[in-house]
Amino acid sequence: MNEQQASNRTKFWQSQDADHHLHPFTAHPDLRKRGVRMITRGEGVYLYDSEGNKILDGMAGLWCTQIGYGNEELAEVAYKTMKDLAYYNLFFNTSTPPATELAAKIAEKTPGDLNQILFACSGSEAVDSAYKLIKYYWNLKGQPNRKQFVAREGAYHGSTTVAASLSGLSGMHPQFDLPLPGIHHVGPTPHWYKFGGDMTPEAFADHCVAAVEAKFLELGPENVAAFVGEPVMGAGGMMPPPPGYWPKIEALCRKHGILLWADEVICGWGRTGEWFGSDYYDITPDVMTMAKGLSSGYQPISAVAMGGDLAHQIAHSSDEMVHGFTYSGHPVAAAVALKNIEILERDGLVGEPVAPRRDYFAKQLATLSEHPLVGDVRSLGFLGALEMVKDKDTRTPFDGDLNVGYKCREHCFNSGLVMRAVGDSMILCPPLIISETEIDELVAKARTALDLTAKQIGL
Repeated sequence: MNEQQASNRTKFWQSQDADHHLHPFTAHPDLRKRGVRMITRGEGVYLYDSEGNKILDGMAGLWCTQIGYGNEELAEVAYKTMKDLAYYNLFFNTSTPPATELAAKIAEKTPGDLNQILFACSGSEAVDSAYKLIKYYWNLKGQPNRKQFVAREGAYHGSTTVAASLSGLSGMHPQFDLPLPGIHHVGPTPHWYKFGGDMTPEAFADHCVAAVEAKFLELGPENVAAFVGEPVMGAGGMMPPPPGYWPKIEALCRKHGILLWADEVICGWGRTGEWFGSDYYDITPDVMTMAKGLSSGYQPISAVAMGGDLAHQIAHSSDEMVHGFTYSGHPVAAAVALKNIEILERDGLVGEPVAPRRDYFAKQLATLSEHPLVGDVRSLGFLGALEMVKDKDTRTPFDGDLNVGYKCREHCFNSGLVMRAVGDSMILCPPLIISETEIDELVAKARTALDLTAKQIGL
């Protein structure tokens, strides 16, 4: 296909898209005027668009393609499973080998005794499911008063009604009359660089934990069902908590008999360098929600893992658990997830084997701290962020009207790099397979985008 034919094909797709397609988290008039970028294939850590441009995917799709694009093993297992059993459900007292085996594998990998698994198709569905199952648990326990949920300002837990309500990003709420009653958000957001002020990181951790306990006491601990949090806050801006935060939160929940819910949709399946963010911070939650890296994004699948008394009560109740989905544990999705976990294990993409590349990623990313736009560089596992600020010494942010993050994101794309903007935080989450050479390329392209952004705003 020559250049003109490629251009004509792109324009045709763009016209169709503008006429019929509603995109997630999008103001449509501007997008339809500009035309969408059509991604047509992927290989390794790279994407290719309909114009033939090669783009390094620094966001692993949407935090999910752990083993990169174009993996033939996953394609083959999907094809074989689809031929053998394209679909069957988990209702009617039935199961399928992939769903059963995947449940056992997840139970093996999760911390503690999280050994009861329920499947869904997306992170948001898993969050909604956990919310319902936690309410169900307290009803089974004869404590129906425990229906209040505590989440955090700046958190992201998904976009369905419950998940968006639990999310502490206020921009997601007024359009849909959210949050739902019984969901409470507590601040400050546990991220020292943005919100710690003059406190030390350790003192700020204590301050954040004290704020959570104050919320528990305000609501009455006997009324609180669960505290939910991402081990590392992802879509809110890749914000790791200050030292000591998570063990103290776990101790606080145990003190008041409140369930600890870790939302591992982003952090799970190797993203932090460990299997789960809970492993990284050495906590054992009562319930975990997971998706994304479970199948490296090759199939839509998610899960809720439950342990302790929560799991025991639900698994041993004679009541019908009236919850589930048509596609829960879909055999093709489950088979792909199983093979994906096998590859993560076999190829040393989690834990000590990946430590040298993980450390190299952190080291090279840290070189961008010298850039005049960058006030903070943070990394954890294969998660990274560049915080662009007006004044490095005072950590003063840019005026929001400047849209510095948006400008930088556009320069990234035009320079052949996907880097996400959350406000003026530039987020990175590359596939776990990224090589040192590709890390160098990523950092070089990020530096180019920062240079062009600085020039554009006159810095």
